[in-house]
Amino acid sequence: MTIHSSHPDIIARLKRAHGHLAAVLTMFEQGRSCLDLAQQLHAVESAVGNAKRELIHDHIEHCLVEGGEPTRDMLKELKQLTKYL
Repeated sequence: MTIHSSHPDIIARLKRAHGHLAAVLTMFEQGRSCLDLAQQLHAVESAVGNAKRELIHDHIEHCLVEGGEPTRDMLKELKQLTKYL
C-alpha cells in the first residue's frame, strides 16, 4: 500500500465530512426544513468531492510526474481514474 503525502489531509477532510453527515442525520431526526437539509447535504457532497479530486490529482502527480516515463500500465490506470472526475 502506498501512502502519499496528501493522504493525511484527505483523511482529515473525510473525517470532517463524516462528522458533518452525522449532523445531517440528526437534523433529519429533528425534523429540520428541507432547505436546511439540502444545503447541508450539498456541503457534505462537496467535501467528499474535494477529497476525491485531491486524491486523484495527487496520484497523477506522484505516479506520472514523479514516476518518470509513463508505462502502459500507468496510462491505463490514468484512463480508469478519469471516470471518477
